[in-house]
Order: sequence, then structure tokens, then C-alpha cells
Amino acid sequence: MNKETQTMIQNYVEYLLDNSSAEKPMWNKELCRSERPNKWNYIDGCMITALLSLYEYTGEDRYYNFAKAFVDYFVQEDGTIRTYNVSEYNLDNINTASNLFFLYDKSGEEKYKKALDLVRTQLDGMPRTKEGSFWHKDIYPNQVWLDGLYMAEPFYMKYETKFRKMEKCPDVLHQFKNVEKYMKDPKTGLYYHGYDESREMYWANKETGCSANFWLRALGWFSLALVETENATDETLYYEKRYFGKLFENLIDALIPFQDESGMFYQVVDRADAKGNYLETSGTALISYAILKAVRLKFISPKYAEVGVRAFDGIVDKYLSQQEDGTLGLGGICLVAGLGGKTHRDGSLEYYFSEPVVENEAKGVAPFLLAYTEMLRREQ
Repeated sequence: MNKETQTMIQNYVEYLLDNSSAEKPMWNKELCRSERPNKWNYIDGCMITALLSLYEYTGEDRYYNFAKAFVDYFVQEDGTIRTYNVSEYNLDNINTASNLFFLYDKSGEEKYKKALDLVRTQLDGMPRTKEGSFWHKDIYPNQVWLDGLYMAEPFYMKYETKFRKMEKCPDVLHQFKNVEKYMKDPKTGLYYHGYDESREMYWANKETGCSANFWLRALGWFSLALVETENATDETLYYEKRYFGKLFENLIDALIPFQDESGMFYQVVDRADAKGNYLETSGTALISYAILKAVRLKFISPKYAEVGVRAFDGIVDKYLSQQEDGTLGLGGICLVAGLGGKTHRDGSLEYYFSEPVVENEAKGVAPFLLAYTEMLRREQ
């Protein structure tokens, strides 16, 4: 990574922070489009994770101070979290709480521990499939989405390891094994976006229960779930830790044949030939970050680093730009994609290609900055 790119990205981070607050973060495009008040959500949570990672590497106080002030807007002194509702039973709401571990360790403020305890109670009440996997959300009965593994399992493993003597760690392992059993395609080694245990949803295959396609960002979330959960697993759990590493390595081996010559991956991974498909930033950045972090932590062979570096460079070359007025932009980001819901999201190719593609959205920006931090660590 040359100095010009590095300076451009540093300026980009400053631009984002200068134009954002907890009340109105410019990177949360779903919020900006809705014009509703902000609430506790995983989109902002991912961005705060990226800022704390930048702080950890650079020691730049602005990153930490901004992240802490942002979280403190929501976390009250008694540990309650503004706008967060345990009984909503939404795995997405777990993710943001992963940042509380860092803030608690650094500041020692007890409100963060109380907030961690509060969020942990959600997992006790989460509805589950008959096989024992968390539903993605209470409003999506019997459904497991790859996204949810990242949203909940690293938090779950870290909490159990740090505060509960690893009591529920086997439950974390069991949920990943369910995904491997039911959502992995035996032909490609890739994983389907969603699984409906009941086989009743219109998007679910009546035999397998799986959705129809391999959505890139879902695979990105899942890849990062494996790395972060392995990182949170204590060394005494030898089998579990090695299982996560092997599952991740197998997933990357499955993805490599679909990596474009640019270094990026397509919105629907295995259908580069499909009309309307495009090289997508967020999923590519998640995979890049997951690989580079896994290599640094020695979870996988150094030979995989090239895949992560090429993915990062591909994003920079194709989608990071500076406008004539001096503003910066990161494009190629799928705004949102899911299954079911009011708009009848059917998991088809046409559906995944129809969702808006935007700039400066945290679901792409945050993993890009996390990958950037890993690139800095490599060059150090």
C-alpha cells in the first residue's frame, strides 16, 4: 500500500468523523434515508469496532474518544442501553455490544459490564430451532442466517470465556456445526445465505431448507464469525479452537476459485456470468479482513495473505475515489439484503441485484477500515 493511498484513507476517516455523531452518523445510510432517530444497531456497531481497531494500532486518541462518546450516548450509568430491547430477540443487536469488552477493559467503568450482562440475557431467551440454533430474529421463525453467526457468536464465546469460566462454549461450537451440517453446499464448499428448518418459507428449498444463492456479504460475515470466535476461544479448548480454524480455511479454499482477477468478489459469488451481477465492496472487505487477521494470528497459513491483500487492493482500485470538490467516497456497497419480510425477498439472483448500491455505508466502510488496519500491521 503506497503512501498516497494511506493518506487518502486517513483523510477519509477524518471526513467520516467530522460529519458524524451518535445522533446522526453519515455512514448509516439506512438511517439517513429513513430520517428516524438513531437507535442501538449493528451498522454503527461495526463502525465503532473499526475505529477501536484503528485506535489500538495507531494510538490516535481521536478514534477512541469518538468511539467512547458514541457508545456512551446509548449506554447509561446503570447499564441500560437506550433504545435496546432484550425481548425484541434480534441477533443483530448483540453485535454492537462486542465493543463493550474493549471499553470496559480500558476504562474500568462498571456501566459497560452491566450493559454486557444485560445483552447476555438476550441469548438466554433467544428462540431456537429444534437442533439448537438461534433464530436470526424473533420475527423470522425457525430461520438461521449466516449473518447471525457473526452478530452473536463472537460475543457469546468472549462473554462465556471472560465471565463464566467457559460454561456455554460448547453451545457456540454446536451452532457452527449446525451451519456446517445444513447450510454448506457439498459441491462448491460455499454456504447458503439462509436456512429454514420448517421448510415453509417461499425462499427455502423444500428438501434442504436452504435459500437459493451464495450471497457475498453473508459469506463475509460468516468468515469473520469464524475468525473472531476462534480468537475469543481459550487455548484450553483445543478441539474447538482448531475446528473454527479448519472450517475457515476450508471456506477460503472454496472462495478462491471465484475471486475475480481484480481481487474482488461478486455480489452473488458463483455467478460472475449473470446479467446484473457486480463486484461488491462489503463482502470483499469482510473476507479480506478475516484472512489478514487470521494470518496475523497464525490461525491459517501465511500463503493465504495474498488473497486478502489482492481483495483489499481491488477495492481501492475500483471503488475508493476522490471527487473534484475534495470529498472522498467508497462505493460498490450493497445497502441491504435479506430473506422474506414485507418486500418478499425471495433470494433469487434478480433480488440480490435489485438492492441499492451506495457509497460510504458502514457495512462496507467498517470492514474496509478493519482490512486497512491489518494492512498497516503487515507493513509494520
